[in-house]
Amino acid sequence: MSRVLIVGAGLTGSICACLLRRELPNKVNIVVWDKSRGAGGRMSTSRSQSNPSCTVDLGAQYISATPYYARIHSSFYEELLAQDILKPLVAPVEGMMLKDDGIVNYVTPSGVSSIVKHYLNKSAGAEVLYNRQVTHIYRKDAGWEVCPNDGTPEQFDIVVLTMPVPQILQLQGDVGSLMGENQLKELRAVSYSSRYALGLFYKAGARIDVPWAAKYVSDNPCIRFIAIDDKKRNLASKDFGPSVVVHTSVPFGLQHLEEGKDEVQTIILKELEKVMPGLPQPESIKCQKWRYSQVTRSVVDCPGQMTLLSKPLLVCGGDGFMHSNFDGCIESALKVFEVLKSSL
Repeated sequence: MSRVLIVGAGLTGSICACLLRRELPNKVNIVVWDKSRGAGGRMSTSRSQSNPSCTVDLGAQYISATPYYARIHSSFYEELLAQDILKPLVAPVEGMMLKDDGIVNYVTPSGVSSIVKHYLNKSAGAEVLYNRQVTHIYRKDAGWEVCPNDGTPEQFDIVVLTMPVPQILQLQGDVGSLMGENQLKELRAVSYSSRYALGLFYKAGARIDVPWAAKYVSDNPCIRFIAIDDKKRNLASKDFGPSVVVHTSVPFGLQHLEEGKDEVQTIILKELEKVMPGLPQPESIKCQKWRYSQVTRSVVDCPGQMTLLSKPLLVCGGDGFMHSNFDGCIESALKVFEVLKSSL
């Protein structure tokens, strides 16, 4: 049995784990590490501290399926739709570009992180550990010695890196020396946008009376997108109040990237009052900094994966090697799995 470490419990990493369990059930022991407190990565759903039923998507807001990807990834869409993890977006989104190109938009009634949790749950027997950040990777004998932030190294036969590319480049140990000059150049050229997201949680009975479920904002220097998240996901309950998510513009995110979240939160709330005057006082607020929000320049030619060493196998994947959306992550996971299957 080969011990496989997948670094990153986001969409790419969770699909990789699921594919390994489905296709090679008797050949691998799967371990997943993530530096966050829970699954999702940039498909993150946050819960109100006072009422866990009140949630808000701080990362991806909805999934857009083009006819091409709906066809080649039909098994993924059909599985998620059959289990009600995905449902068609029917709520009004003001400012959304409407094109007659066959794109279908979907939302996640239980929050967008439910997609990632679904694939992790399908990886039966996988050891999933959170608050576990990789700092060093060393080549050791016929495998890898991987050191997390708690300083206790573990041994693996194969390592899969699915975190944002800049975090791969920051790894200490032997990773940098394994990269060829062209690989290093390609990885350094990958770029990401940055932004903040604010989640506002309200008590049961609070009312937010607007004619839309989500809205793109074009005339504010700070705010780019607002969603009444429960309304966007077509939820209604007397047991929890509404929730609101605010995404900032990329220029605002870049300008305030190194400032404290409390300071940035105050600015966003002041701008939100201009866009939505009279908004009720929230019960609690969550501010999320997305340093690596969406890929603006991926690895050249979008190969889906990059193999740094074949024996022992060290392979990278994620949206930095494809493109920043649901289907890009699926495509990357499939490419990584092809490499894993060949190696195993």
